[in-house]
Amino acid sequence: MSDAPAPSGPVSAAVPAAEPAPAAHAPSLWGPLALIVTMPVVSLYLWVCIHRHGGALVVPSLDELPLPSLRAAGYLAAWLAFQIVLQLVLPGRTVEGLPGLDGVRLRYRLNGLLSLVVSVAVLAGLWAGGVVSGATVLAELGALLVVAILASFALGLFLYAYGLRSRRPEQRSGRFVHDFFMGTARNPRIGDFDLKLFFESKIGMTTWLALALAMAAAEHERDGALSAPMVLVCAFQLLYVVDFYLFESAMLSTWDINHENYGFMLAFAFLVWMPFNFSLQAQYLVYASPSLPAWATVALVLMNAGGYYVFRSSNLQKHAFRTRPGARIWGKAPTSIQTARGTALLTSGWWGLARHANYLGDLTMALAWCLPCGFSHVPPYFYFIYFAPLLIDRERRDHRHCAAKYGADWDAYCRRVRYRIVPGIY
Repeated sequence: MSDAPAPSGPVSAAVPAAEPAPAAHAPSLWGPLALIVTMPVVSLYLWVCIHRHGGALVVPSLDELPLPSLRAAGYLAAWLAFQIVLQLVLPGRTVEGLPGLDGVRLRYRLNGLLSLVVSVAVLAGLWAGGVVSGATVLAELGALLVVAILASFALGLFLYAYGLRSRRPEQRSGRFVHDFFMGTARNPRIGDFDLKLFFESKIGMTTWLALALAMAAAEHERDGALSAPMVLVCAFQLLYVVDFYLFESAMLSTWDINHENYGFMLAFAFLVWMPFNFSLQAQYLVYASPSLPAWATVALVLMNAGGYYVFRSSNLQKHAFRTRPGARIWGKAPTSIQTARGTALLTSGWWGLARHANYLGDLTMALAWCLPCGFSHVPPYFYFIYFAPLLIDRERRDHRHCAAKYGADWDAYCRRVRYRIVPGIY
């Protein structure tokens, strides 16, 4: 769930005017119900492993589970209000999204990078002034997790009811459990305030970084210094979040924004899964002190930098091909396969080596974030363990979608670009 997500789909030089999402499977009761139960359970289990057992996999008891608190509820409410104010009052540019099912292009106000800078500056000021400490956030983290889980259920119910009022073409099943989980509207808004983009960026991404930095503050308060692993994890994730906001407009062409309804699934992802589970490395490092020699530090920096280069340069190549016909890639004119649909599939640069080379960069960075935690415990590696199958499945689904969309032209593209994610291997 972005993952700070990169746009999925074939690298095409043109975007259809109003292309619907692939046909959905028949709505299921048990799949959504199982995920509604297991996603909170997994998040709570990971918290217990990290904060009760130092990262060890255990069979937890009920008395180890965190409980909500009024202070945690206040923190979350204040943070949500603060981010809403930043969205509304900070200057930003207005960008049009892709056409919806009805051909309408929604307009989005983007001020994410400035909002991130202000958020980090305010948090730093509160910490320096002794108003909020890293130790306090650490002590309340379990309660915050429970409050966020409860808030995601409340938001899911709100989105279910609110989406039923939509007058735009929507995809619904008519079954409560399925529609609660998946949502009843694609882009629910209050006036011009887009709920999905706000929660994915300002809450999912910014809160993830805020929690990681709070863990670093807690370590500094205790030890008077930051460990090399904590510095690496926070620096790597800071780079990722800053990059996300530098290219914020790219979010408007992602699967989440254009094809997924906004229901409990994404509400939980933005309020709980991303902030709490993606910051597990920093949470773990508050308790652990893995040895990290100088050569390993250098190797991890190079690994993350290499992954970032592949991730960002491949996406920029795709963007240039779509928006600037004739733009050179790796110093040469781009090559492509012209399709019967009138669009072209890029076969140059990274996209001539693998159909989703950007996923290779994403996975390389994900592993670089986990390796500073050493090899003593599994939970700090959750991000990579979860993310790798997610991207592999996404690539497979995208392959099936493109095969149906392009037919023989997609077969020709696959013969030209043989590998899916890792050139020469997969």
